[in-house]
Amino acid sequence: MPETTTRSRPGGRAARRALRAAPIPEALRPIQPGMSGGRYKPLTEDECTRIYEAALKALAEIGLADAPPSGVKLLIGAGAIAGEDGRIRFPRALIEDALARTTKDLVLHARDPRFDLDLSGSRVHFGTAGAAVLVVEEGPEPHLRPSTLADLHNAARIVQQLDNVHFFQRTMVARDIEDPLEMDLNTLYACVSGTTKHIGTSISDPANAGSLIEMLHQIASGEAAWRKRPFVLNSNCFVVPPMKFATESCETMEACIRAGMPILLLSAGQAGATAPAPLATTIVQATAECLAGLVYVNAIRPGHPAIFGTWPFVSDLRTGAMSGGSGEQALLSAACGQMHAFLGLPGGAAAGIADAKTVDMQAGWEQSISNTMAGLSGLNMVYEAVGMHASLLGFSFESLVLGNDMLGQIQRCIRGVEVTEESLSLETMRAVCMGGPGHYLGQNQTLSLMQTEYIYPELADRTSPKEWEERGRPNLIETARTRITELLARPPEAALPAQLDATLREAFPIYL
Repeated sequence: MPETTTRSRPGGRAARRALRAAPIPEALRPIQPGMSGGRYKPLTEDECTRIYEAALKALAEIGLADAPPSGVKLLIGAGAIAGEDGRIRFPRALIEDALARTTKDLVLHARDPRFDLDLSGSRVHFGTAGAAVLVVEEGPEPHLRPSTLADLHNAARIVQQLDNVHFFQRTMVARDIEDPLEMDLNTLYACVSGTTKHIGTSISDPANAGSLIEMLHQIASGEAAWRKRPFVLNSNCFVVPPMKFATESCETMEACIRAGMPILLLSAGQAGATAPAPLATTIVQATAECLAGLVYVNAIRPGHPAIFGTWPFVSDLRTGAMSGGSGEQALLSAACGQMHAFLGLPGGAAAGIADAKTVDMQAGWEQSISNTMAGLSGLNMVYEAVGMHASLLGFSFESLVLGNDMLGQIQRCIRGVEVTEESLSLETMRAVCMGGPGHYLGQNQTLSLMQTEYIYPELADRTSPKEWEERGRPNLIETARTRITELLARPPEAALPAQLDATLREAFPIYL
């Protein structure tokens, strides 16, 4: 008998694994930040028009109450009408003028230009957000504990290293800091020193805005540099639904606009509670409130960068509790994404919220359904996409890193199927079927597309049952926890230069 040797076939499993493991240029990756969605449309064109017309009618006939004196002056000066009942009403022509002035092809900057966000058209970006007051601790006895400044900083550091999470908006409240100004300053510091991606943060009191702007000037190397590339956005709940301005938030918004900070105009009514029960009218109210916000923004500074943040939530009408993981929530976020495109505005809404308290199957379906629908609708900024549990009260680090895998699969769905002359070529099919091996595994076409057409999860398990047993039956939560440890053990990528950090600590009460 001739001597035999065992070798890996060219194009066999070893070759395929080696090809998959080899890095490829970023431009050739199967998914990219800002891929265009918009193929899923929960509303018809006529329905979008009817919602818009109803919003205009609500603004002209109902209007909004409780604008601060400065806001009343700005809005009336722009053409709004102050009623004897104290409500500000908005003629149709005023809304249309604000829409015409609003910057449509908006770019949100990051400290590192690699992470700039192009919001033109229906380009989709996923990121974090929220104001969780608890952290989910997984284990034999899962529980929730108060969130801290260190938790927030660690979340930012992890997001910096997650390819499929494109921006970082403040996820948790630093409950270990009691003073509101110190909490705002330390929240900003924790975010900026944790990631060089685009950042969003809130400001708890209008009196605090000046100190935060001063800190941003120092980080950006001066006011001029900051105004040229403002890398932090003010997430601003400028309304208290239904149809009332949030007085102090509006004053904060005025200060931020004058300082050159982009604004997220955030309307967060809750269907059946602070917004109408019909989903369609919920969208009408959110649209009306954010249109009023656009008038406000443009009255201060025409064309100032603003995100149209129709961000309605859902109530479980049996209890009145928020239900962020519901199918209705998914529909609302997707429909809002469609309305943003209908109006030609850069927009954002919430998706990916789990009502589940821990990282379980309920969390998986709640997060994936709403994120998928929002992304396919073409929503520019998908907020709260990963990590958020307990209807936004809790944040999970395991969910954050596992969510990166989920978002990768969702973005592959957004990319869709490319139908081209090359992809429809029958040459490979002819070679395989007519005298070939009868399968496509070793074909050049298959190997060439392994990394450009297909995406592979980092943490999810795709092994066979036999391999899974041989590997000791790995648990996904434990795998995620190991990944968190690895990411936090790496040198911080976004750490501020030592001299700048020392200057900030001398000027501000930094606790991290």
